[in-house]
Amino acid sequence: MTNHSETTGSPDNGDITGPEARSGRQPGAQKNTGSDASGPHTPGPAYDSHGGEHQVTLRTPAELADALPYLLGYRPEDSIVLVALHDRDGRGRFGGRARLGIPANADDWQSAARQLSHGLVRGSECRGARPESMVAFLCQEPEKGETGRQVMERLRPLAQRLRVECGSLDVVVVEALCISEGRYWSYCCDNAACCSPEGALMGLPGTSVLAAAATYAGIQVRGTLRELRARLLPWESAAALEQEAALDTASMSLVPKILDDVGRAAVADETLNLAGRILDRFADAQPVSGTLLADLRDDELLGHDEAARLILGLQDRATRDRAAEWMEGDEAARALRLWRTLARRCVGSYGEHAAAPLTLVGWVAWSTGDELEAREALAMALGADPDYLFARLLHQACNEGLDPESIRSCLRAERKGRGHAVAELSNAPADADDPAGRGTAAAPDVRPPAGQRPGAAVTTESEPRDKPERTAGSTPARPRSIRATDSRRVR
Repeated sequence: MTNHSETTGSPDNGDITGPEARSGRQPGAQKNTGSDASGPHTPGPAYDSHGGEHQVTLRTPAELADALPYLLGYRPEDSIVLVALHDRDGRGRFGGRARLGIPANADDWQSAARQLSHGLVRGSECRGARPESMVAFLCQEPEKGETGRQVMERLRPLAQRLRVECGSLDVVVVEALCISEGRYWSYCCDNAACCSPEGALMGLPGTSVLAAAATYAGIQVRGTLRELRARLLPWESAAALEQEAALDTASMSLVPKILDDVGRAAVADETLNLAGRILDRFADAQPVSGTLLADLRDDELLGHDEAARLILGLQDRATRDRAAEWMEGDEAARALRLWRTLARRCVGSYGEHAAAPLTLVGWVAWSTGDELEAREALAMALGADPDYLFARLLHQACNEGLDPESIRSCLRAERKGRGHAVAELSNAPADADDPAGRGTAAAPDVRPPAGQRPGAAVTTESEPRDKPERTAGSTPARPRSIRATDSRRVR
């Protein structure tokens, strides 16, 4: 589970959006506690947004069902979603959200319900705001030959387990909805006037009062989670075979160099110089409309050999960290396009190598305020390599709602420090044996201080890099051997 707000879990099923206390713009929900024989739910204390300026009050299951995509930023599929509610002066407000994929095996439902409910409650407590109640959503489309109502009945035991697990924590589930086949059902309301046994039709997307308020507040719904992840998945077309062949060829050349200290510095400079040229190429590209066309354009702008050299070069921690300095402004937007493109090129047996570009996608997305893509990219990076430390640390920091500015400050300082080191090196007197004044360091590209791309420059880390162990005469066939051989290097 990846909780988009307050807890951290496994990347296998995960996702969700950050706490709305930071944005103050999310819509709210109505607490539904019963039914009235004469009509819809009896009005009760309303649940609204954290901010008074864009306040929306929700009072019915229909309004709650309509609110879900705006709470998450996308339309969930095959998902259990819990939303925390906090009471204040008789009015509730949405808190954290947590999403988990619905386990295919019903025997796993109890543990999934426990993981989700306990994770959200404990995460809320760590943030100093224990929820008083919850709203639960079960979202799943029918299988072949199944109806939406049959989905609702099949998932009823899961809804009950969620209510029991939340109840064991003294947090009541005030509404539990099943959304399937364009309809919704309530597990808490037995009033046919407002919650028909046949299910009530969902409204057309974007036509509700909430949709208008969300648009005004700048809240976007970006399709489904599957569509978001599709931009980062490796190719499965015929071109994937050509890309894998290019990776094989590049690995034979680059891996031995990366395993050598002198060669490693040279590969780092080559990788960052090449990435800089690709970013300039992206900047000059003609704009297109739509994410699919934009991704296809970027794929065409990057050759197989170029992609292979970048993917392999980024397996080095220091090179990846310098690439992470493209994190702000127009530079960040172009870098995000490049890292997405490289993630799609980690094909075939090179799937594990996607951890590096996916982590850079996650970092740049988080740095520029897109927490949804950040969490999904980092979860996918951990799926590619569960031991990838940089992804794990960023994933945890993002889920805990930390400010990325602290990391940006460190990266700016690193860039500025290298710029000063290059300037000092350029001004140092040359000795008789080294007329160029370079000593034993790799020849640097002179770099201006902060504010410009991190291109190639001599690396001046405060601590020397660990020299990887290497068996004499060995030349690994795959770049993943870097990880097996250089096990001491922090990734």
